Amino acid sequence: MSGFDISGWGTALPERVITSAELADRFGVDEDWVVSRCGIRERRAVDPGQTTASLAVEAGRAALEKAGLTGADIAHLIVATATPEQPSPATSAFVHHELGIGGGAMDVNSECAGFVYGLVAAMGILRMDRRPILLIGSDTHTLTANPADRDLSILVGDGAAAVVLVPGPGDPVLAWNLGADGSCADALKVPAGGSRMPTTPETVAQGLHYAQIKGNEIYLHAVRFTVRTVRETLESAKVTPTEVDHVVPHQANIRIINSVLQHTGLRPEALVTNLERYGNTASASIPLALAEALDAGGIRPGELVLFAGFGAGMTWGSVLMRWGGAA
Repeated sequence: MSGFDISGWGTALPERVITSAELADRFGVDEDWVVSRCGIRERRAVDPGQTTASLAVEAGRAALEKAGLTGADIAHLIVATATPEQPSPATSAFVHHELGIGGGAMDVNSECAGFVYGLVAAMGILRMDRRPILLIGSDTHTLTANPADRDLSILVGDGAAAVVLVPGPGDPVLAWNLGADGSCADALKVPAGGSRMPTTPETVAQGLHYAQIKGNEIYLHAVRFTVRTVRETLESAKVTPTEVDHVVPHQANIRIINSVLQHTGLRPEALVTNLERYGNTASASIPLALAEALDAGGIRPGELVLFAGFGAGMTWGSVLMRWGGAA
């Protein structure tokens, strides 16, 4: 017995909305240009006092309630984030305390592929310890984007989403795939604040504590690596692209998503997306889209669901599962 079910899910979104019209005014471009470039009309941004951990706690609490569990029932907490509460300790420590988690806690930083990495890690832990796991993706990238950086500001949004994995009689995962290529690390980064470049008045004055992106490189890498991981996972599962009922990709940019669909043969009708309303919420984007689809009754037991994500690093990953009985 090594299977599991996803028995609960929950989301947390800041109330503050930043529209593409607002950003178009700020950067002196047309709203249509912003929307056509990324497919995003609105994104959410945290207010003062809201943090990566506070969003994670809200999403985690909602997921636990739906699963009928309390924090004390959770054996392991995994928080996927690239915008931690602070450099140390891990964000999961704060979430662990607030939710009263009974077991261990750790962070996963695989940027926007964090939820997929966290899901695979949770699956491995469940094989060794048959107790519930809470997996949360939470990011606040509006705080790491330079307000003067048009390319990043139009993409990012804040949010969190969580799922509860409980032991089940059958293994729903048909195949999974993870990968990384550190030679691409320069394409998307926050240069200062770590051991390579500690924060100093000079790094702050130069804006090196903000994220930097090479948009064209990221686009090419994202399409190439996501197509690769999707193909390898489907081949491993011996499933054709047209057999996949629901594709839940990292909600990065509609042009990237459409290119991945085109190059893999996945059906556009299978796409699950909320990109237009929330933007790129990084580690939260896949579970956020999943939770909304589940709440809308759009995913039914027995259907094939494919998760696929990529992130800075570069990292990438995908999981193909046959949805269980919890939906």
